[in-house]
Amino acid sequence: MVKYLLYPCVTLILLVSCTNDAVYEKNQPISNRSWSYEEKPHFEVHIEDNKSKYNLYINLRHSNDYDFSNIFVLLHEKGNKLIDTAYRKEIPLAQLDGRWLGNSAGSLYEVQYLAKENFVFPDTGVYTFAIEQNMRETPLKDVVDVGIKVVKQ
Repeated sequence: MVKYLLYPCVTLILLVSCTNDAVYEKNQPISNRSWSYEEKPHFEVHIEDNKSKYNLYINLRHSNDYDFSNIFVLLHEKGNKLIDTAYRKEIPLAQLDGRWLGNSAGSLYEVQYLAKENFVFPDTGVYTFAIEQNMRETPLKDVVDVGIKVVKQ
């Protein structure tokens, strides 16, 4: 009897723990894994609730051949009642001893960087975010894709 109740309970716990509160998540591939200054992936996020707080993440995937332990990006934002702004962010990709941070799948590593915490959108509507690489090297090799994730708190 206990065995028959245990299986549905474990399944329910796994399903609840795997839910994703993201109101938006999209990644865009970087052409030839070679990110130039001119390539600025942009993302249009539709916000229906401007009373809630949101966390905004920058998603980044790179190969194990990436030459640096970090990456600097400019996060551009535009939208209703929002001043067009660009924020410079440093995203750490490796520990001091050289071990990569983030989740790995073979030779690829994925990092989610919290760029804005408890952010309240000033109005409803469409907000546009763009990510520009801001390193000294262009094109920047071995960056696979970049994206945005918006999570309602």
